[in-house]
Amino acid sequence: MYNTVIFDLDGTLMDTLDDLTDSVNVILMKHGYPQRRREEVRKFLGNGLLRTLRLSLPEHTPEEEVNRIFPELREYYSAHCQIKTKPYAGVTDCMKKLKERGIKMAVVSNKNDAAVKTLNREFFSDYISVAIGEKPGIRKKPEPDTVYQALKELQSEKEKAVYVGDSEVDKATADNAGITCISVDWGFRDREELEKLHPAYLISRPEEILEIL
Repeated sequence: MYNTVIFDLDGTLMDTLDDLTDSVNVILMKHGYPQRRREEVRKFLGNGLLRTLRLSLPEHTPEEEVNRIFPELREYYSAHCQIKTKPYAGVTDCMKKLKERGIKMAVVSNKNDAAVKTLNREFFSDYISVAIGEKPGIRKKPEPDTVYQALKELQSEKEKAVYVGDSEVDKATADNAGITCISVDWGFRDREELEKLHPAYLISRPEEILEIL
């Protein structure tokens, strides 16, 4: 019997694509690089903001240049992460019902920790108190560190937890943590891509989480 749900953030709980695309393009334009289309950025997401920038820059951009620009993107996005960003339809209602059942919940993300905490505080603080992002001393997904930290803070056991995410990184994270994976098809990956990962569950609506639990 499951009593804990650990959520990915971008593409799972929140549609962050527009703010991420806008932030990437502001920084690219500032440094004289071509801008990226929304659908291009969508495919670059899922493994941290640094990788998103690396893929958004022209191929063969030196790593030193990527690292030089990255702090500007991180700072800009942290300050502009909730302009167009919003929860997906049905997410908040699902959380409310999970809380009513006594289910413990957390968010883990490869987004920087400040932005994760800001978005959680703004949108989900009534339901989620544990929100963990990328920060020094904890390896980002697909390493299981953030999941284990969330379980520790929730005082939960991995055998009673499910992990909900929208990408191949999330499936690998769940596998590495030894946790049942629920993949969602409303995020940044197409359903066909997710089917190839063979998650325990593949859902199209947040309320299906209630049926699984």
